[in-house]
Amino acid sequence: MSKSADASAEGVQRDLLPLIEGTTINTKYGNVNTDYILFVASGAFHAVKPSDMLPELQGRLPIRVELSGLTEEDLYKILTEPVANLVRQQVALIATEGVELVFEDDAIREIARMAALLNRTIENIGARRLHTVMERIMEELSFQSAELEDGSILTVNKALVQERLSDVMVSSDLSRYIL
Repeated sequence: MSKSADASAEGVQRDLLPLIEGTTINTKYGNVNTDYILFVASGAFHAVKPSDMLPELQGRLPIRVELSGLTEEDLYKILTEPVANLVRQQVALIATEGVELVFEDDAIREIARMAALLNRTIENIGARRLHTVMERIMEELSFQSAELEDGSILTVNKALVQERLSDVMVSSDLSRYIL
């Protein structure tokens, strides 16, 4: 019998049952009664068929909804619409060095396109992919900004995004052929 880190495995399901059925849990903030808590079991259970779940758990989670992956447009909205989006966070971070960081709209669209493509080709990790893509783009810029004079402007455009992510795309193409 192999040990698995699979969160949807039977042992994990058995551990979740008392929480979902209603129990009192001791926390550092005091006791929490789970009788009136709505549990949404997603993520770890996305690939589990109802027949693979414990019957007791199936009865406690009666509604099943299919979720579709994030599209390129969804990822673009995540990058631009929230008040504390990733783009604004990076701009604020670089501003601490006295440097203005500017993201062109076509660069943001390219980030969303590349993230969607990587999610389709490597592994679909949803919006978390935006963090890894942004980290790859900003790695060198973060170091460069420390060397620039106050008031300098760094611009992220589509070409820069493609350049920073080109090696990721090549290695993802090759990873398909590795056994």
